[in-house]
Amino acid sequence: MDYNKSVQETKASVRLADQGDERPPGEMVVKFTDTPVDKPSGKVNIREVARQAGVSTATVSMVLNENPRISRATQLKVQRMIERMGYQPNRLAQSLSSRYTQVIAVLLPPLRHALADAYFGEIISGIADRAGKLGQKMIIEQAKPQFIKESKHIELYERRYVDGVLALGFNEKHAFLRDFAGRQYPMILVDNRFGGNILDCLHCDYRGGAEQAMNFLLQLGHRVIGMIYAAPESPTARDVTEVYARRLREAGIAPLQSWMSDGCFTDEGGAAAAGELISRHPEMTALLCGNDKMALGAIRYLVEHGHRVPQDVSVIGFDDLQHLAYANPSLTTVHLPLYELGVLACGRLVELIHGKTDRVYEVLPTHLVLRESTGIVPHRD
Repeated sequence: MDYNKSVQETKASVRLADQGDERPPGEMVVKFTDTPVDKPSGKVNIREVARQAGVSTATVSMVLNENPRISRATQLKVQRMIERMGYQPNRLAQSLSSRYTQVIAVLLPPLRHALADAYFGEIISGIADRAGKLGQKMIIEQAKPQFIKESKHIELYERRYVDGVLALGFNEKHAFLRDFAGRQYPMILVDNRFGGNILDCLHCDYRGGAEQAMNFLLQLGHRVIGMIYAAPESPTARDVTEVYARRLREAGIAPLQSWMSDGCFTDEGGAAAAGELISRHPEMTALLCGNDKMALGAIRYLVEHGHRVPQDVSVIGFDDLQHLAYANPSLTTVHLPLYELGVLACGRLVELIHGKTDRVYEVLPTHLVLRESTGIVPHRD
């Protein structure tokens, strides 16, 4: 094949400059032919694509990175050659030569089996699905003490490993989050907020969910209502306990501190907290729990100790994890749109990265899901 002739024919068929859209009027004529190309044996590289397309390697690189300086005609010509030659770009090299890595990080606290936790799993599933549709890759990191001590959370940006971070499961006790306060590094705190709203954040409406749960229990006639809480350093967790106490007072009930117990966000903690509350106050007829795990633990304790749910004690959770509709009894709980939260968080982070927004603060609505674990207050002699 006469290479020089092939190049001349290709150049003649596209009478446009490689760089920019400056051209004489009337010359927007593009004609592609199916002229055979020399496809080298082995892996095709960017130089071969540039040679066959009759452009520079820099032009091919700019086409791959969607540089607006490249004319539409040149984009089409280079893309056509890429397809014909079966060229697979080196994405790492691309990220190093472009402004963006197209990688986001999900940062988790150093909890055992964090990825097996249904709460995190729902949010991460939403993030992963949205990331794929946006052309983003996702990596997962855990903020272990050494990780934070060595400022790895900032190194993720400075060494250009990622464009942005979604932080899950953190609250105000995690002081390292203040490193993101200046918004120099795109980061969104997911399902919580930080004191003074100094961080971009997205979270569920815990306050509204607690209002619905307490209103329902009060309407059922419950007056001695226990609260199994956790993480008082978390603003969203405090939302629930504050609403709990306020609604009791508004109903003319003086809540006692002994009506509350820390369940540590675990099944075991929920069982232990339920035991403490029922032992202190045998007259207690309902329990509001800060998450579904603690609610399940509370139900287990009650059933094992001869209390019927809901005939003797009603229980409400927070999360609405999928399998709880099949528990025995099925759990009444506040539905948190965790998957949707993950989808939205990923989209908003990409907008932050690309400068399409400069502030993120959104609250997603919640609602109460009624199941078998709640009933009217029992009649006691």
